[in-house]
Amino acid sequence: MTEIIQSLSQIADRYEAVFCDLWGCLHNGHTAYPAAVEALRGFRRRGGVVVLLTNSPKPRREVEKQIARMDVPADCWDVIATSGDSARMAMFQGAVGRRVWFVGQPHDLAFFEPLKILEDPVQIERVGLREAEGIVCCGPEDPHADPSVYRPDFLFARQQGLKMLCANPDIVVDRGPVREWCAGALAQLYEEMGGEALYFGKPHPPVYDLARRRLAKLRPVEDSRILCIGDGIRTDILGGIGEGLDTLFVTGGLAAAEMGPDVENPDPARLAAFLAREQLSPTAAIGRLR
Repeated sequence: MTEIIQSLSQIADRYEAVFCDLWGCLHNGHTAYPAAVEALRGFRRRGGVVVLLTNSPKPRREVEKQIARMDVPADCWDVIATSGDSARMAMFQGAVGRRVWFVGQPHDLAFFEPLKILEDPVQIERVGLREAEGIVCCGPEDPHADPSVYRPDFLFARQQGLKMLCANPDIVVDRGPVREWCAGALAQLYEEMGGEALYFGKPHPPVYDLARRRLAKLRPVEDSRILCIGDGIRTDILGGIGEGLDTLFVTGGLAAAEMGPDVENPDPARLAAFLAREQLSPTAAIGRLR
């Protein structure tokens, strides 16, 4: 039975660390949620460790710069683990070959910056689709266009047997009031067309392994004392449950329209119906992180 809570502090003493999602929980794509910032600050004051666990395709230092511009202060978190970090490691180990067709926007090009922790990384070259050995997808060039615009290119890629490295498994995000497509939507389309996609962010294991390793450098924490916080039922919550971790579902994010008119307080009946359809049972739920 999922417990509906009013603040993180109600359950904080059960945990030593949180894996907290960013978009939809800590910020809305433009600016930070002040109450969420204070909730994480409060958790840290009690001695807890905050790992920002995000499906961003960016390296963690780029995410740090991005959230600083959104007024997310450095005193509400300890370390960052990104889907992009996990996917970059795989790319530089040759997961989709040396010559890759890049799908993304110019601001995603930091994905290709050298990864110094590897002794002998694959030398990656960005090429056109017809010369490619694989695909690196950080997201659509136009996040507002229907993913189906990629069908012709994906048909050719599938016929050539190209694997797609998906740097962000999210299907959509909400940038303020505007919903945008993410790399996960393109990977889903590619798979529906018979192609093969490789995933490294939530809900898939590689990014949780990365988060645990970065947490362990700060403090050893048992899984039973880690709480996963997120608004993505098929990413944050499914992933946390799959890893055997407790989860806090932020209902006022991607699923807000399902939860009734009061975004701060989910309707219990609507929440129960939603979770029954998803066949998932988070440990707790909250309207907004606070």
